[in-house]
Amino acid sequence: MAAPESKNIHNLNGKWQMNKTLSDSFEPVLSLQGVGFFIRKGINAATMTLHIAQSTGAPSEPAQDPVDASETVEHINIDQVITGGIKGTTEKRCVDNRRREHTDWLFGHVSGRTLFYKSAAEVSKDFTDEFLIKGFGDQEVLVSHVVNLDSGKGWVATQVWGFQTVKDGSRRYVRHVVVTSGEGSKQQRVAVELVYDFVGEREEETDLAY
Repeated sequence: MAAPESKNIHNLNGKWQMNKTLSDSFEPVLSLQGVGFFIRKGINAATMTLHIAQSTGAPSEPAQDPVDASETVEHINIDQVITGGIKGTTEKRCVDNRRREHTDWLFGHVSGRTLFYKSAAEVSKDFTDEFLIKGFGDQEVLVSHVVNLDSGKGWVATQVWGFQTVKDGSRRYVRHVVVTSGEGSKQQRVAVELVYDFVGEREEETDLAY
């Protein structure tokens, strides 16, 4: 289902299911991130739904940069639900450009920051990979930048989130993801576009707790 007009980068509240027909395969990303073969295959075969709750409040602790408790920033909490008996992950993003560390069973120990940009053109000043901003035009977007801290992995993942009219002619929530590993001539790169169907609002009384 196309995204309702009420949905934008400041209102992602709801349930969003990855559309496998409109999306690129996510398996090459997981492979570069060091996720095992059987887990990759299971995730690739499963249905993945994001349960998103977006709100405002004081910045989250701890952060690597000083936090001003009087500030008001946006928070995006995401429970990733995967079919087939595969355990999902939980993301708690504070959109204030402060770096915070996080550990989960799938992606390991990471340090990440999340921030808004007024336009895709502004993103290109800080992140030079043109795939990230392709198709987003002059709309406001969200950028996530994550560095893996586990020994022997060391991948970097950058995402741009926004809304686009995709190849079936509908307006959808879209993520452009670029993951790199290594440096110089040995650097590996994977770029994918993920497209999501809006499947409904969150049901507060029965939805997953954050």
